[in-house]
Amino acid sequence: MSNSVLVKKDVGVAFVSLNRPGAFNAFDMDLVDSFATNLISLAADSSVRAVVISGQGKAFCAGGDLKWALSYPGGAPAGFHELAARFHQAILEIRRMAKPVIAAVNGIAAGGGFSLALACDFRIIAKSANLRQAYTSSGLCIDGGGSFMLPRLVGLAKALEIMAFDKPIPSEQALAWGLATRVVADSDVLTESAGMARELASGSINSFGWSKKLLTDSFNSSFESHIERERWALSSCAAHEDGMEGLRAFSEKRKPVFAPTK
Repeated sequence: MSNSVLVKKDVGVAFVSLNRPGAFNAFDMDLVDSFATNLISLAADSSVRAVVISGQGKAFCAGGDLKWALSYPGGAPAGFHELAARFHQAILEIRRMAKPVIAAVNGIAAGGGFSLALACDFRIIAKSANLRQAYTSSGLCIDGGGSFMLPRLVGLAKALEIMAFDKPIPSEQALAWGLATRVVADSDVLTESAGMARELASGSINSFGWSKKLLTDSFNSSFESHIERERWALSSCAAHEDGMEGLRAFSEKRKPVFAPTK
């Protein structure tokens, strides 16, 4: 497999790093294909209980590689059409992965990198990092689910402002707007992300997976159908070994143990 994406597993946590530092981790077909393939594999790997996504070098991800698109044999429109298909597969894997996914934003997250960060469940952002939607300044429109996630995180009016003016969003502003989970010192991004991943991995991943699915799907269904889905999900969780352990622990007045401590 291509070395454009580096994957390391450590005690239930998978660390996925985009590895095109010379291009600020911009997506060409090789990178996005490897990224999607690795996410599909990690989603199915029962030994992985949390995923941390980062970028090698000075950037998290600068989005789609415009030079690659412009040199595509069928032209830029065809290039973007193909690149977005595979990129969107990666985004769907993140949103449908029944385990927590954390973006460790160590530098600029622009364009598709902005959308990628928004697609993750949590965002740990370096103090010096900036977010930027970047598409509209190049006469393009946002992809990677960014136009879906952005208004749900910041509200429609603020999302329109971000889209229309395309100003860089410093880390503290991102935190104030709800685009960041936590802002940390530049040197602590991966350490803090790993700590959060391990904390989440020690909980019930079955419970997290169901809760993530319910929250994501809540935008796409009526209230009546959604609470019925909640009923079935609750019953399923109670039947799972994590649910049984949680109920026993509550009855026995002790802390539940959902994963082995290593």
